[in-house]
Amino acid sequence: MTFEIPLRLFCMIWLFNVAKEPFVGLCIHSTMKILTTLLALTTSFSLAGDWITMFDGKTLDGWKVNSENPATFSVEDGAIKVKGPRAHLFYGEDGNAKFQDFEFECECKTAKGANAGIFIHTKFQDNGWPSHGYECQVNATQSDWRKTGSIYSFQDLKEPGHKDDEWFTYHIKVEGKKITVTINGKVVNEYTEPADHKDKTKRLSEGTIALQGHDPGSLVYFRKLRIRKLD
Repeated sequence: MTFEIPLRLFCMIWLFNVAKEPFVGLCIHSTMKILTTLLALTTSFSLAGDWITMFDGKTLDGWKVNSENPATFSVEDGAIKVKGPRAHLFYGEDGNAKFQDFEFECECKTAKGANAGIFIHTKFQDNGWPSHGYECQVNATQSDWRKTGSIYSFQDLKEPGHKDDEWFTYHIKVEGKKITVTINGKVVNEYTEPADHKDKTKRLSEGTIALQGHDPGSLVYFRKLRIRKLD
């Protein structure tokens, strides 16, 4: 959406100038073909939805924490603080917002030895590890060898791409059967769900976003959470 108006304006000015001097540069026919392509691109840009702010920096309004250990999630200095026994925080008033193709972005900060996760295409679950969707790992130095950016247990990374005690950007894009994870502007993982994928619940379909509280020894912060639909 950001590029739609400037690009359309450029196309119109370009066509006007070429039409005045038809023997200079490209012929009108070629110009029209290129113009049609550019206008088609602007249409595709405009299909993406607006960014939705998921966290107001003050409360957990718009989220639903399961009843396992709700005190694991709190708000501190404009960020969601995750510290305590296992619990999960699901996006949506009922914990079941629906997203299929989307982009999600947030900033995270891990303390030394911390583990957490961002679940996608999941659904509200009152206790236990979420059984639906995929987990995108958050872990720089905790003992689990699967590090930040891993599609947990499906396509794992051994290097985190960030350091503890520093804010970093976590970007997740889902299109069709492909998940792309970008850390601090660098693509670190591209996973395509195979056609013969056999897991009936850990798969791409649709669902919400959930943040994981992993264990009492882990301290993780999330802020500037936002999402937009691509379908």
